Amino acid sequence: MAKITSVSPLAPASFPDLPVIEGAAFASIEAGVRYQGRKDVTLMALAPGSTVAGVFTRSSTRAAPVLDCQAKIGGDSDAGAAIIVNAGNANAFTGKNGIEATRAVTSAVAKCLNLPESRVFSSSTGVIGEPLKHERITAKLDELKAALSPNALKDAAEGIRTTDTFAKGATATVEINGKPVKIAGIAKGSGMIAPDMATMLVYIFTDAKVTRPVLQQVLSELTDLTFNNITVDSDTSTSDTLLMAATGTSGVEVTDTVGPFRDALYGVMLDLAHQVVKDGEGATKFVEINVTGAANHADARTHALAIANSPLVKTAIAGEDPNWGRIVMAIGKSGAAADRDLLSIRFGDVVVAENGWVSPSYKEEQGAALMKEQEIVIGVDLGLGDGASTVWTCDLTHGYISINADYRS
Repeated sequence: MAKITSVSPLAPASFPDLPVIEGAAFASIEAGVRYQGRKDVTLMALAPGSTVAGVFTRSSTRAAPVLDCQAKIGGDSDAGAAIIVNAGNANAFTGKNGIEATRAVTSAVAKCLNLPESRVFSSSTGVIGEPLKHERITAKLDELKAALSPNALKDAAEGIRTTDTFAKGATATVEINGKPVKIAGIAKGSGMIAPDMATMLVYIFTDAKVTRPVLQQVLSELTDLTFNNITVDSDTSTSDTLLMAATGTSGVEVTDTVGPFRDALYGVMLDLAHQVVKDGEGATKFVEINVTGAANHADARTHALAIANSPLVKTAIAGEDPNWGRIVMAIGKSGAAADRDLLSIRFGDVVVAENGWVSPSYKEEQGAALMKEQEIVIGVDLGLGDGASTVWTCDLTHGYISINADYRS
């Protein structure tokens, strides 16, 4: 397994002070699933009455735990619930063994916590194609149960990491009808990031009282504005899972998908999505790509992702080379509508190209100076319509190659 020896230069200064979400408890432990000397199994327990919603990868080779979660997520129950996560092994492309391993884990958790098995959700992340040694997880369940604490969400963030260089957390508190509602979330993700639903693994908790249909609707809508608009390397995982639980312990009801709760949740999800990009394997630059003036929003997103996923664009950014010609290339290959002679490109506030040619006011040293920044904004206007989209990505460095060339060794 690749050794992570340094923290991303884009990492936040510190892990946030996450609030206690009443009705949710967490524990992480070292089980030796693959790693040695680090926590790699995490248990999350939810109080009776909690609602759970989820969004999952649409990969055709998705892992057994993802399929199991998808089969369970639509059910309603007044019983408690649990989420069990292991790092180091994705339990993907493991055939019948993968299904049996998932059932062994979820049934053991259900028995340990006295829950219906239909209320136990599992996630696995790590190497694909290796059988999961599920007995290493189940052997630790009593120890995990004894360690459950409402104050251990940061430990959970540490326990779900694979090649992440830092634990990821975000929080918000919002006032609804004069009462505070808390939201806290954690995520893991660093490589194989081009989500087709959410991102690697994300778990969000709130003490709001939200029905499952409302929770599912707002979660799905906000996923498309956050996690589905990030990319590190254009590769979509077999294991992408986003689960959100509303414990209802605040007594504050959220009855629709608009308003303060939605805005606060959007902020938490966007923060976590940005942290995943900032921890992109080998990343040294955080890049925002704004596309406007497209024929429609779908075309705008297609263009933005074509730019964000281009190895030539990403390596130019890594080398601090303001090579705007590579952006023109990416737009031309995307397949979405574009007119060369209407195209404008900006680096930050600097107009680089317009009307199908380099801007008369542009000087190369302006672009070179902007490329030295850690956070870079690229703007593209197609001049065709009102379509707009924003995508976040990172540069592509030799560090990415080193991490992934050694991933299984």
